[in-house]
Amino acid sequence: QVQLVESGGGLVQAGDSLTLSCQYSGPTFSRSPMAWFRQGPGKERRFVASISGNGDSTYETDSVKGRFTISRDNAKNSVHLHMNSLKSEDTAVYYCAARIGTYRAEYGTARFWPYQGQGTQVTVSS
Repeated sequence: QVQLVESGGGLVQAGDSLTLSCQYSGPTFSRSPMAWFRQGPGKERRFVASISGNGDSTYETDSVKGRFTISRDNAKNSVHLHMNSLKSEDTAVYYCAARIGTYRAEYGTARFWPYQGQGTQVTVSS
């Protein structure tokens, strides 16, 4: 059974940086592609970024490319989302997600990521 616990959210100002972390518990972490989703107020949960099990491949949605970077530390069973130049529209609850098996950049909807955490709130004030 996979368990995911996010941390690092908070209240920041526009233009600030923030790093979210996700601690993974379960079967071999290095075989688990990881992702981040977010859900803004009154909006659907949407894909943000993903990373392959060995960390060699990453993918970010267009709205965060150049500002957000996903990384992982397989020695610590953790994945991180480094967020720079934050905007008010980045305000959302951010969820860590995992799957076991293959990784494809096209896996951009929640149905490909059966394991998700409880989320951490990020609020960006303008």
